[in-house]
Amino acid sequence: PLTMRAVLTGMIKAHEIQGCIALENSFNKVGLDHVVLVKVASTAVVAQMLGLNRDEVINAVSLAWVDGQSLRTYRHAPNTGSRKSWAAGDATSRAVRLALIARTGEMGYPSVLSAKTWGFYDVLFKGQPFRFQRPYGSYVMENVLFKISFPAEFHSQTAVECAMQLHDRLKSLGKSADDIASITIRTHEACIRIIDKKGPLNNPADRDHCIQYMVAVPLLFGRLTAADYEDDVAADPRIDALRDKITCVEDPAYTRDYHDPDKRSIANALTVSFTDGTQLDEVACEYPIGHKRRRADGIPLLEAKFRTNLARIFPARQQARILEASLDQKKLEAMPVHEYVDLYVI
Repeated sequence: PLTMRAVLTGMIKAHEIQGCIALENSFNKVGLDHVVLVKVASTAVVAQMLGLNRDEVINAVSLAWVDGQSLRTYRHAPNTGSRKSWAAGDATSRAVRLALIARTGEMGYPSVLSAKTWGFYDVLFKGQPFRFQRPYGSYVMENVLFKISFPAEFHSQTAVECAMQLHDRLKSLGKSADDIASITIRTHEACIRIIDKKGPLNNPADRDHCIQYMVAVPLLFGRLTAADYEDDVAADPRIDALRDKITCVEDPAYTRDYHDPDKRSIANALTVSFTDGTQLDEVACEYPIGHKRRRADGIPLLEAKFRTNLARIFPARQQARILEASLDQKKLEAMPVHEYVDLYVI
């Protein structure tokens, strides 16, 4: 039977394929959703797991590229919606389907990327071939970002950390949101392009892609949870009033560090100015808690998050069995996949 080691290896490969393509090639700048890479990477990995030979794997990957690709429509105003929460799952399911099709002997399309006029580059990538920063290895998984503290789009994670600090500072000064004249967020280009959002927010999916919303809530309430994106919380007029006072400005140094392979920072810095003309010292955060550079802080919190979510579903004895298997790497790698999955059956 397939072992969990094979699954973990497949995870590394899928992350690496998707990530190494994404490092130098911006799909959102041409209006495509990055889940195309989820589909391509998953197709390659699943094809290998199914035992396809080299030519069959190539055929499968070509089918993924020639397939229709998702627009980013559902990630941006005025159409931001819940599809962004299931788009990756949809892409992986499509990947399995394409790998199974290739296994039947279905032909591939060798120049699916580069064919003049009809290839992916000309039709969907403004005629530009892909560029690569590094060969495939394990760089992406080693630099993977864990979403630990806040259910927030990753370009805003450090801004939320800053906002939490500022909430405590405002409280100690006896000031409220009514005393704030403006807030400036010094940030990186990708943040502005993806989540700098003014105007009405129509649903939770719209709100969790708006940095102004994700800063306003912790400033007001000292928290940011999944429930804070729902309509009942969003109806509080203080949130939109504070959103209107928040402006993003790009710091070119933050943008450079965001793209620097050795840093991969996701920096934000907040400055609060008051109606009386005074302002607080800027609060800055370059690396979110889930970043590689903060593993010592992050891993214990990540494990605690795992335990918390297990406790929401499973009885204590079952939680213990899952934890025993999951936290012992040698034991986990040797387990057959079906035995590990069975641990989660109630």
